[in-house]
Amino acid sequence: MSEGLFTQLLDLACGAFLLAAVIVLWRRELAAIVRLFALQGVALAAIALLLGLHEDRWDLLAVATGIGALRAGLLPYLIRRALQSFVAERGGGSGRHGGSEEARETQPLINVAASLLTAAALTLLAYAVARPLAELDPTPATRALPVGLAVVLIGFFVLVTRRRALAQVVGFLLLDNGITATAFLAASGVPLIVELGVSFDVLLAVLVLQLLTVRVREAFGTTDIDDLRELHD
Repeated sequence: MSEGLFTQLLDLACGAFLLAAVIVLWRRELAAIVRLFALQGVALAAIALLLGLHEDRWDLLAVATGIGALRAGLLPYLIRRALQSFVAERGGGSGRHGGSEEARETQPLINVAASLLTAAALTLLAYAVARPLAELDPTPATRALPVGLAVVLIGFFVLVTRRRALAQVVGFLLLDNGITATAFLAASGVPLIVELGVSFDVLLAVLVLQLLTVRVREAFGTTDIDDLRELHD
C-alpha cells in the first residue's frame, strides 16, 4: 500500500470514527445510538486493519478482526437486546408512551446544541494537547492522534451527561474505543495478547452493566438515573 493511499484511507477511517462519536450527542433514540456505536466499531477495526496492512503485521490484522467482531457485532447486539426487552416490558405494562420513553433520552442534562458545542471544544482541546506529541514523530498515524483523544473526552462527556443507564453504558464504550484508538495511533497498535485481555475485560464489564441495568429496571420500573435518585431521597 502506497503512503498516499494509506494516509487518505486512515484519515477517512479516523474521520468516521470521530463523526460517529459526535452524532451520538445529537441523537436521543437509544437504538440509533447503538447503531452509531457499531459503526464506530467498524471504523476502529478499519484503523487497526490499515495499520496492519501498512506495516505488514499479522497480529494487527488479527486484532482488527477481533475488534470488528466484538465492538461492531457482539457488544451492540447485547445492548440492543437489552433495549428491546426494556421497551417490550414497558410497552406491555405501561402503554406505548412508557415504551417510547424507555427507548430514548427524553431529558439529557445538557441539550443537543450545547452538547455539540462542547464536542467541538473538546475536539479543539484534544488537538491542542496532542500537537506536541505528533511533532515528536510526524507520521500519518501520530497526526491522527487527536481523534482518539477527542473520542475519549466525548465518551466521558456522554457518560456523565446522559440519564439513561444504557446510554451511559454506550458512553463508557465510546471512552474505551477512544483509548484503544489512541493506543493504535500512538504506538502503531498493541500486542495481540494485550488487546485480547482488554477486550475480554470490556465484554465482562458490559455483561455486568447489562445485568445491573436489567435488575434496576425490574426493581424500579425505569433506568432513568434521576428517577432513581428521587427514590433514594
